[in-house]
Amino acid sequence: MFLRFLDHLEEWLIASLMGAATLIIFAAVLHGYASKVDLLYPYAFRINLTWAQEICVYMFVWMAKFGAAYGVRTGIHVGVDVLINKLPDAWRAKSILFGLLAGAFFTGVVGTMGAEYVWEMAHTTETSEVSEIPSWIIYLAIPCGSYLMCFRFLQVALSFFRTRQLPHFDHGHVEGLDEEETEPLMTTGAVK
Repeated sequence: MFLRFLDHLEEWLIASLMGAATLIIFAAVLHGYASKVDLLYPYAFRINLTWAQEICVYMFVWMAKFGAAYGVRTGIHVGVDVLINKLPDAWRAKSILFGLLAGAFFTGVVGTMGAEYVWEMAHTTETSEVSEIPSWIIYLAIPCGSYLMCFRFLQVALSFFRTRQLPHFDHGHVEGLDEEETEPLMTTGAVK
C-alpha cells in the first residue's frame, strides 16, 4: 500500500513539475512577444515575469532528482553492462548486487550530506536572487531525491536478490495497448 502510494506520488510530482514548468516558460515567452507589440505593451508591461526562469530552473532540479529515483525503480537508467553480462551467472549476480548496494550507499551519503547542508542553510536568511524563496527549500531537493533514490536502489537490490530479475523498461510499450487487440498496420501478401 505504502509503496504504491510512493510510486504514484513520485510520478505525480515529476509530471506536475514538468507540466508547470512548461506552462510558466510558455507564459514567459508569450509575455516577451506581447511586450514587443505596441497594442499589447501597456498590458504586458504590468505583468512581472522576471521570476519565471529562476523558478523553472528550480523545478527542473527537483524533477531531475525525483526522476532519477523513478529511473532506478523502472529500469530506465542507462548502464554499461557488457562485461557484467559476460560473467558466469554467480559472478554476474554478485556484481549486480554490489552495484545496486554501491548506488544505495552513494545516494545515502549524498542525501545525508545534503540534509546537513539544508539544516545549516535553514538557520540563515539566505533566499534566491529573484523570487526570494528561502534557499533551504530549494536545496531540500538534494536530500529528498537522494534518499528516495537510495530507497529505490535498496528496493531493486532486494527484489533482485529474491528473483534474480532487474526492472526492465520497454521503450516500445504503450500503456493500455495490448498486442492482441491491435491490428497490424501493414499486411503481407496480395494487395486487395
